[in-house]
Amino acid sequence: MYVIHADNSGFFRKVMKYFLAELGLECKSFERGEDVLDAVEAHKISCVITGLELLDMSGEELIKKLLFATHTMTIIAVTGTDNEERAQRLAELGVKATIQKGGNWKEKLREYF
Repeated sequence: MYVIHADNSGFFRKVMKYFLAELGLECKSFERGEDVLDAVEAHKISCVITGLELLDMSGEELIKKLLFATHTMTIIAVTGTDNEERAQRLAELGVKATIQKGGNWKEKLREYF
């Protein structure tokens, strides 16, 4: 399975890439939403894991664009804050899960792979 991860934090991108490799998943990491959109267009991508803050757009904007482009992709949002209203809004958009960074985020993410 080929996964894209987008986040404005270089450190978290490295941690996520290492974690996904442990699960046997190939991961391409980006800090800009436009780069994610280009990669999705160019490759067969089954899952995008995105933070909600990217360098060129919000994670919510990226999610809307991804879901407009393809209705079959799994999208998981990873956020630094615990905000139930935002999680509900993302679920209504079609996000499979919203996971908070810190704590047991790896265990929660593992449930989807």
